[in-house]
Amino acid sequence: MSGRELEGRVVLVTGAHGGLGSEAAVACAQAGATVILLGRRVPKLGRVYDRITAAGGEAALYPMDLEGATPDDHAQLAERIETEFGRLDGLLHCAAEFKGLAPLPHLDPAEFARSLHVGLTAPWWMTQALMPLLSRAADAAVVFVLDDPARVGQAYWGGYGVSQFGLEGMVSILHAELARGPVRIAGLRPGPMRTPLRARAYVEEDDRLALDPARYAAACVELLSPRGVAHRGGVWAPVG
Repeated sequence: MSGRELEGRVVLVTGAHGGLGSEAAVACAQAGATVILLGRRVPKLGRVYDRITAAGGEAALYPMDLEGATPDDHAQLAERIETEFGRLDGLLHCAAEFKGLAPLPHLDPAEFARSLHVGLTAPWWMTQALMPLLSRAADAAVVFVLDDPARVGQAYWGGYGVSQFGLEGMVSILHAELARGPVRIAGLRPGPMRTPLRARAYVEEDDRLALDPARYAAACVELLSPRGVAHRGGVWAPVG
């Protein structure tokens, strides 16, 4: 990978204070991008911002709670990005909602709806609101981080598991509709990672398969860079 393959680009990362989101944001900044850090936990966003700026990178904070954000809030996000940066070249969806394993018949309806909204509806609302701005770039990418369907399609994964199947369908549908335009659509399926989300389903000391999420940060950069055209319309599962 060349050192600055996102030079001059503006990239938005959702869930930017999470396991993969934070590492991907730092890697994008190291690759030359100005990174917009979006998430609901401001102190954690601030720590990612400090990591980026301490290394000489450029970043901006955009606190947003995807659970409560309306389509108007997403439209306002698009307006703010256009006003402050004048462009958007990449959108990396890392945000997800998962409280823990539970049988569907006993799941709190509000929890099920929250997982579906944060994991599926909100990413679409945001993508839709940002599409006009992304379409003005000569080469833009929207990347959805996906979980392994062989795992989350099993018992007890609840609304999070359902949202992941919907998100993969969105990759396929959006690619079919946008394949001839300047906006590339792709999915990224990393392997098991040591993240707070995974820790809600696995006992950490027994989870020998999980890797540091930093191992997949370079894959995020590649998909957002011009080299990502090789993965257009597909779901990439890189080896960590």
